[in-house]
Amino acid sequence: MAERLQCISPVDGSVYVERPLADAAQVETALAAARRAQDAWRQIAVEERAVLLSRAVDAFVDQRSVIAEEIAWQMGRPVGQAGGEVSGFEERARYMIEIAPEVLADVRPGAKQGFTRFVQRSPLGVVFVVAPWNYPYLTAVNAVVPALMAGNAVVLKHSAQTPLCAERFSEAFVAAGLPEGVFQYLHLGHAAAIGLIESGAVDFVSFTGSVEAGHKVQHAAARHFLGVGLELGGKDPAYVRADADIEHAAVNVMDGAFFNAGQSCCGIERVYVHADVYDRFLEAAVAEVEKLKLGDPTQPGTTLGPMVRGAAADFVREQSAEAVAAGARALVAPQQFETGKPGSPYLAPQILADVSHGMRVMTEESFGPVVGVMKVSSDAEAITLMNDSAFGLTASVWTRDEEAALAIGERVQTGTFFMNRCDYLDPALAWTGVKDSGRGCSLSRIGYEQLTRPKSFHLRTAI
Repeated sequence: MAERLQCISPVDGSVYVERPLADAAQVETALAAARRAQDAWRQIAVEERAVLLSRAVDAFVDQRSVIAEEIAWQMGRPVGQAGGEVSGFEERARYMIEIAPEVLADVRPGAKQGFTRFVQRSPLGVVFVVAPWNYPYLTAVNAVVPALMAGNAVVLKHSAQTPLCAERFSEAFVAAGLPEGVFQYLHLGHAAAIGLIESGAVDFVSFTGSVEAGHKVQHAAARHFLGVGLELGGKDPAYVRADADIEHAAVNVMDGAFFNAGQSCCGIERVYVHADVYDRFLEAAVAEVEKLKLGDPTQPGTTLGPMVRGAAADFVREQSAEAVAAGARALVAPQQFETGKPGSPYLAPQILADVSHGMRVMTEESFGPVVGVMKVSSDAEAITLMNDSAFGLTASVWTRDEEAALAIGERVQTGTFFMNRCDYLDPALAWTGVKDSGRGCSLSRIGYEQLTRPKSFHLRTAI
């Protein structure tokens, strides 16, 4: 009997989706079909690919309400917010489609008498995309759409927590008339996914997930020198300077910390506030967080849903309790929220003041609705603390002084640096990380570079 995956809904603990896992024969068949289809797909003009993929985006967007409900049941994000993932998907997909004809055009170094010379941006072949549950469409679209636009075939393995997302991708591509085999999905367990990479049957791996899993992917890919793009963890900092608009900073930093129940790689997990405005910021931040409504994510009034599973919520509970025992102050009374007991995925949001880097909550990825706020005396101290991390995905500064922001940004070790905003991906900018946040790049013109390889043509035309 075939092994099966089960999506246990954090809403009520029920089995929301159940699917058979692909066996070895099905994996082999899918990869062979991808290889055959890619050979024909790469010969289709980029402009024609753009038409097909634009139709797929249209078909996907038409399912907005259904997709929002499915996200809520699969991973717990409130339906009132889940629709925003469809908008983000559309923005990124359409941008990457739009720029593809120019970005993928041949590179011509200039005329040289008697020669024709150019560099072709050739597709890699078959791209294996491994996507997580926390932003199931936004993380996947970063690789799926540009990989297809570049002439590759794509095989998608989505998280067992969000299997319907892979199926929704497939439905949109079928509706658009994408040739059979160019895009496929496989429901796979972790071991089978690693085995697929180790086999060398794909040409590139785009992985989004934990640092631990990223090491396994990197090790498996190294056996065949496969290219790998890794988007891993984050412990993203915000620095509120003395000249910041405190109300604006409090509203947006707290949104960056608690949106999606804090389950975001680029969410705000630690905040450094100048001593001159520390108390004002805390007061405004607490007021903002106390507006959240924790509850059933399928109900329209909910603004904070459950975490993906009870064990993840317990991890955050432990981090918070350790910090308080070490001297941190918990500023939000949990009694204001209808929370569950230990083991429940329903967890009240928490702001911890007077924290230090001796506490796990300031150094270890929390991935939940908790944020530590620490007082600093200068830009220099804030920069030192922001860089005191194993991660480097995004960082933000909140200030009225653009020149100061740029100076700080030059010194902060991060993939993306923001001023007066956070927790957002602009598809025109490279999405990348440093240190344990990963390697490689998606989105923007630069994102196409890892999905193609340069092939030089040097033709002597006069003999």
